[in-house]
Amino acid sequence: MADITESSTAASKSGPRKSSWRYIGPGIVVAATGVGAGDLVATLIAGSKFGYTLLWAAVIGCVVKISLAEAAGRWHLATGRTLFEGWRSLGQWTTVYFAVYVVIWGFVYGATAMSSSALPIVALFPDGPDLKTWAIIFGLLGLLFVWFNRYLVFEKFMTVVIGMKFLIVVYVAIRVAPDLGAAFAGLAPVLPDGSLLYTLGLIGGVGGTITMAAYGYWVNAKGWTNTNWMKVMRIDNRVAYITTGVFVVSMLIIGAELLHSSQIALTSGDRGLIDLGEILEDRFGTVTAKLFLIGFFATSFGALVGVWHGVSLMFADFVERFQRERKTGAAVGEGTVEEVASGARERSVPFRAYLLWLTFPPIGLLFLDQPFGLVVVYGVLGAFFMPFLALTLLWLLNSSRTPAEWRNGIVSNVMLAAGGLLFIILCVQQVRDLPW
Repeated sequence: MADITESSTAASKSGPRKSSWRYIGPGIVVAATGVGAGDLVATLIAGSKFGYTLLWAAVIGCVVKISLAEAAGRWHLATGRTLFEGWRSLGQWTTVYFAVYVVIWGFVYGATAMSSSALPIVALFPDGPDLKTWAIIFGLLGLLFVWFNRYLVFEKFMTVVIGMKFLIVVYVAIRVAPDLGAAFAGLAPVLPDGSLLYTLGLIGGVGGTITMAAYGYWVNAKGWTNTNWMKVMRIDNRVAYITTGVFVVSMLIIGAELLHSSQIALTSGDRGLIDLGEILEDRFGTVTAKLFLIGFFATSFGALVGVWHGVSLMFADFVERFQRERKTGAAVGEGTVEEVASGARERSVPFRAYLLWLTFPPIGLLFLDQPFGLVVVYGVLGAFFMPFLALTLLWLLNSSRTPAEWRNGIVSNVMLAAGGLLFIILCVQQVRDLPW
């Protein structure tokens, strides 16, 4: 992997001699980051309530996310400009939105990611330190790892994480003996009574986070900086969401076979995975249960490290771009994909400042029993990000900002528009569900 990555970095000016799956890397990172513990619980609950009936929704979710991530990567490679520079060209409102979002989201997500990483370890070692202690330990480990390592090492680590997640979740899915006939039947689009919100959630939640916007930055950090890497990026992106699809389908199988038939309900939130670990232990023994908890930990800690790196990279670009604009007075600055590829962003003060923001202020939230107000704000802002991403990409990739040959075709436009509409519906529903 090191030789492949180094050669791809060295060849970033000319591109690869031949497009090959061997170059993949950013897709592995986004697959390891994009599906967190909360996504797994939501899929489990859908499987427990409706069996295999909503399997088709999970598949559509993967197709929508392939289109979104491909659009983000295509923007970076086709224009030589980062996504934030594209957003800024749409008006100053994007700067205001992103600044507010990234500060509040990072504050609350930091505590959520640390707690989620600690939960399975507390279950594995009940006589050890408490949840808060483990959460702080994992937050600090994520900080130190990203602080002292560049993209190459980060990608290798995430490859190990994705391997653990893939093998363990698929093993458990096979262990519960899926009904293949029912699974194939679940590919037919059917909406059982009361399933609409679960269906929309499955389509919208399959690896759908701010890390989708970070994908273009990881593409550049890999050393891919121009259109010669376009085919490789598309292969990489498909691998990412096919892998994500396997995770989600596996969790739906587990929910359908283990919970739906027995009418067992899970606790909402990440603790639902602890419930599942106990059910697995009763049904299949301690080894399977502990393996699942290890997979739960890999899922949560992988998402933590991925966000610590990817969103910090986006924040660094945001700050550098803003500072450049203030100095030059220009509405749009020069492209910065080469700076991302050089690793300069990962060594910058803004990158490390946001790392500290993700780690230390959220530790205070770990000591609050019910940080309700912040959770509400986080939920509202989070609901608004995915439609923002889908619709701004639709705008950017159909305008003169993108070279004509790399603008959206009919399929891309349909997928981005459908994704944007879906995310708006989910956003409205989440706002309506708030305890006004």
